[in-house]
Amino acid sequence: MAPMTATSALTVGFDLDMTLIDSRPGIRACWQELSARTGTYVDADLVVTRLGPPLTEEMANWFPPREIAAMAALYREIYPQFAVAGTLAMPGAHDAVEAVRAAGGRAIVVTAKWEPNARLHIEHLGLRPAAVIGDLWAAQKAQALREHGASVYVGDHVGDVRGARAAGAFSVAVATGPCSAAELTEAGADVVLDDLTRFGEWFAAYEGRPPARA
Repeated sequence: MAPMTATSALTVGFDLDMTLIDSRPGIRACWQELSARTGTYVDADLVVTRLGPPLTEEMANWFPPREIAAMAALYREIYPQFAVAGTLAMPGAHDAVEAVRAAGGRAIVVTAKWEPNARLHIEHLGLRPAAVIGDLWAAQKAQALREHGASVYVGDHVGDVRGARAAGAFSVAVATGPCSAAELTEAGADVVLDDLTRFGEWFAAYEGRPPARA
């Protein structure tokens, strides 16, 4: 069987926070508002250095267990007002999505972010993925990647590498989030790029190779 090429109907998954979007300014503002409304101290500058895991995991650092569900709901409620407008596209994000589309493939977003808010970012920044799937973290992402037939998954966190490997997808990591290139490599990424500005060049040369490590 001939190898799949980038011009085939290839599906590529992308993470959202710190992969396609720089959500730090907006998330910082949202946490600051949450802190002001609840009277609970939150170091928003620290929060934005460790984006990636689910919201409830971060909430556990600031609120007692009995309050986490309510605080997460409040955060998600105020998020559109405080977090969306301040969020920027990462360098190369639009070009990366369009590179997949231009090659006849499908670009999808698979993220741990609450899906309605993830969609707001996509719409605000004019990104054009074929699908947006939220509320999935690390190995959980494999479910959506398999359902959509994704052969490649691009992310900035070691959790994204775990998701790609669990799905049997080629893991492309970008060193633009909280994890260093060395950490991403150690986690099992098949290739590590400095950022998405190099994705188009890499994708043009990609030949549908299976992951180096099953």
